[in-house]
Amino acid sequence: MSSTLLDTLLDTSGDAAPEAPPQLPIRVIRSPKRRKTAAARLLPDCIEVRVPAGMTPDAEAEMVASLVDRIERKRAAEAGGVNLVERAATLAQRYGLHPPASITWAEQNDRWGSCTSARGTIRISTRLARVPAWVLDAVIVHELAHLHEPNHSPAFWELANRYPRQERASGFLEAMSGGHSDPCHAV
Repeated sequence: MSSTLLDTLLDTSGDAAPEAPPQLPIRVIRSPKRRKTAAARLLPDCIEVRVPAGMTPDAEAEMVASLVDRIERKRAAEAGGVNLVERAATLAQRYGLHPPASITWAEQNDRWGSCTSARGTIRISTRLARVPAWVLDAVIVHELAHLHEPNHSPAFWELANRYPRQERASGFLEAMSGGHSDPCHAV
């Protein structure tokens, strides 16, 4: 996406993107017990990544970078000051929708948000932690509408479009994802 288009979309929002927390040091542990998988966890003083001892340096670097990036996105989302529960409750009340049983940040690379209608749960992609508030709100309303209508029927869009900036947010997300505008699906 061109920086001019993104700048224009951001300028019209009135909301600044939250600052990311400082990056933590990374500790890599090469484990002879691991054969194929790697795992990372957040500790108070660092991000610990366990990788198979026999990995090539290039494969290890790629694996570590990927796992650290996932943890950093989740940290940024949680540190961003957005209380998803309060936000969803406010939006649900404002637009006549039911609040979710739970709403959390989740690592989702192919969706902006997802929900489980039967349980009333919503997951919001950590990739949205730094978008303007009106874009995040549009995705939350989209998922709240899915709690009523689990498909993209006209009845669903009637509910989702109660949010007045839904179409504009779809354009923002389309530009952000290189042409995919459905808030449920991105590449």
